[in-house]
Amino acid sequence: MSGDSFGRLFRLTTFGESHGRGLGGVVEGCPAGVPLSEEAIQEKLDKRKPGQPGGASTTRKEPDRVQLYSGVLEGATTGTAIGFLIENTDQRSRDYSKVKNVYRPGHADITYDAKYGVRDYRGGGRSSARETVSRVVGGAVAQAFLAGLGVSLRVFPVELGGVAAPAFSEADLASAQERPFFAPHPDAVEAWKERVAEVKKDGDSIGGVVQVEIHGMPAGLGEPVFDKLDARLAYALMGVGAVKGVEIGSGFAAARSLGSVNNDPLVPIGMEQSSNNAGGILGGISDGRPVVARVAVKPIPSIFKEQRTVNSSGEATTISMGGRHDVSAIPRIVPVLEAMASLVTADFVLLQRRMGGRP
Repeated sequence: MSGDSFGRLFRLTTFGESHGRGLGGVVEGCPAGVPLSEEAIQEKLDKRKPGQPGGASTTRKEPDRVQLYSGVLEGATTGTAIGFLIENTDQRSRDYSKVKNVYRPGHADITYDAKYGVRDYRGGGRSSARETVSRVVGGAVAQAFLAGLGVSLRVFPVELGGVAAPAFSEADLASAQERPFFAPHPDAVEAWKERVAEVKKDGDSIGGVVQVEIHGMPAGLGEPVFDKLDARLAYALMGVGAVKGVEIGSGFAAARSLGSVNNDPLVPIGMEQSSNNAGGILGGISDGRPVVARVAVKPIPSIFKEQRTVNSSGEATTISMGGRHDVSAIPRIVPVLEAMASLVTADFVLLQRRMGGRP
């Protein structure tokens, strides 16, 4: 298996490379009658494309215009495969000529060579973050399906380059998608801009932490043993190239807690829950509360600082990257994580229906 497909019943298969002619894919399993348009998908893509506010994004200019080729008629899905394509328009492969025979530290160059005996040095080929554009399209289809069930997602950074966002409220989060970085608190914006400017001036990069929330999740999704909802969600989020860790609910803090503190009290229906340390999942199955995960995002490996490495002959050398690169995967990774969480949720909904359950 080539690893180009994700999902079992709600399934996304993608193709394309950073410096190829374009990227695209096929979404299978989406039921008929789901409202869907290129414009709705484009709204999601526009949050991922280069040039996001805040100063952390690459200067590569890609409009990322999606073209739907099948599976949609008169503004709704037909139940057949949804094919789509996005053209690459601003490749500058010459920027990568000096790394043709040199491995880039932190990238998949050396592992692709070990696996395939060949690698696409022009931006990394399939290992490039540009492949995530197809995930966002698939996720947009999944979100359109989930919207009809009352399920929605809220994804936002909580930390960038070691600078945590101030404590935020529901009112703060209501405007997060309109702020640079999709920041959950207005005071985080300037602090994060300053951090990005500082790192960019030094020719370096930074990572961060992103929170993923799934609201309106019905109870009962997930399997009790090998197909737990939290396991599949972590698998999906870890499949994004820059992600190095995922925690659900209280996560690693649970290891330092007490059972009497970490257990979420059960209360009568209709009463507000006092805690959600389980992150909306018990025994691998959704409990009806919001599903909450946090994702660790590593610094972008393409930096202008000089680094030690080896060439394809195994000889020691150094490298400093030119070209156009993000300072951080945040904020552009936000819609990608949203997409992967949406695909997992849609897949579990269809699996539950196949078993005769709801929704």
